[in-house]
Amino acid sequence: MQIGVVGLGRMGANISRRLMRAGHGCVVWDANAATVQELGREGAEPSDGLTQMVQVLTAKPRAVWVMLPAGKITEQTIEQLGTMLGAGDIIIDGGNTFWKDDVRRGKALAAKGIRYVDCGTSGGVWGLERGYCLMIGGDKSAVEHLDPIFSALAPGLGTIERTHGRDGRDPRAERGYLHAGPVGAGHFVKMVHNGIEYGMMQAFAEGFDILRNRASDTLPADERFELNMGDIAEVWRRGSVVSSWLLDLTASALATDERLEKFSGHVDDSGEGRWTIEAAIEEAVPADVLAASLFVRFRSRQDHTFAEKILSAMRFGFGGHVEAPSKQ
Repeated sequence: MQIGVVGLGRMGANISRRLMRAGHGCVVWDANAATVQELGREGAEPSDGLTQMVQVLTAKPRAVWVMLPAGKITEQTIEQLGTMLGAGDIIIDGGNTFWKDDVRRGKALAAKGIRYVDCGTSGGVWGLERGYCLMIGGDKSAVEHLDPIFSALAPGLGTIERTHGRDGRDPRAERGYLHAGPVGAGHFVKMVHNGIEYGMMQAFAEGFDILRNRASDTLPADERFELNMGDIAEVWRRGSVVSSWLLDLTASALATDERLEKFSGHVDDSGEGRWTIEAAIEEAVPADVLAASLFVRFRSRQDHTFAEKILSAMRFGFGGHVEAPSKQ
């Protein structure tokens, strides 16, 4: 299947590579010409802008995957594509767009006959090898047309034990991708996923901070423990109820640098946590843990603890996020 990919950053480039590995044809463009040329050498068809990309897309309906940071650049790109594509064509936003923007865009594009699909994409810098967990919103016919693309990007069944009682249910979910509902539903599900991620990360961060501070000289001498953070993370990975990919990343970071000295403890938030709390307020749903984890990130920019270094290490591990250097 032929598809255009706009944005060849940490995830966009690897999305293109994974699709090409599966035999799909990618027409690529990015503001960084060197990245476009690199993907061209790997088998993609390079283009020098959106106009040329659309011209090169010959398979109908044409489909373009936009993988850019949420906000102005994505908005402008989709607006431009809306003037170039025609009835039946499909625009996919695979970034971390606010779901209400999807609803608005979907309506505007539908008036031109262009179909819009929002795709929450989880997998970070590891997606090329592990696959991407995809949460998709959009018209049923558009999503079904793109199924070969989503199937190629998703992890597949892999080695995860199958869930008992799923007989007769949508098989796509256990292969790592889901048509969540109409336009906006995909990014809404991904938004809540990221809100949960904040809470899980915070729980690990606080736990390891408690472990580390058991050696504090403010405690009675016979109640102090010099605990090995890396070994604790490793043993928890092996059969514990808190085992997870986030713990895997934590163990990896602690194995190479138990004090996490290369991390400042300044922890950014990319928006989804805030949007999740806003949704909870709209729905009058209590979200104590998720709200607290977001506020800790705000506080981390003023005062850093070992817990925030753990958070930074996890963010770097799954997404390649490099936090701002400490100002202290």
